[in-house]
Amino acid sequence: MNREIRLRKNREFQTVYRRGKNFWNKDFTIFIRPTNRKKVKFGVSITKKFGKANKRNLIKRRIKEIIRLNVCDLGLGYEMVILPKKNTLEIDYIELERSLLRLINFALKKVLN
Repeated sequence: MNREIRLRKNREFQTVYRRGKNFWNKDFTIFIRPTNRKKVKFGVSITKKFGKANKRNLIKRRIKEIIRLNVCDLGLGYEMVILPKKNTLEIDYIELERSLLRLINFALKKVLN
């Protein structure tokens, strides 16, 4: 994921948590906040409940790759924080991608329209 599309600072994450709307499914919770900019920014936050760092990093890498490959299809004008749930460790990449993109598209329809 490019630096331009990543949320990096704690205050950016906190703004999305406070001012954004949340949506969830069995695999993810996302917070999404519309902005006036013609940019899109994503962040991934994962708790230590997932276990050791290698497991947490695996999930983060998978999510970032899904976003990188699909960012041009996801529109502009919002910031989003993605929170995976514990069961994402057992899901293969294809199902993970399908679940995340379905949730993002649902959230974008609700928030941006």
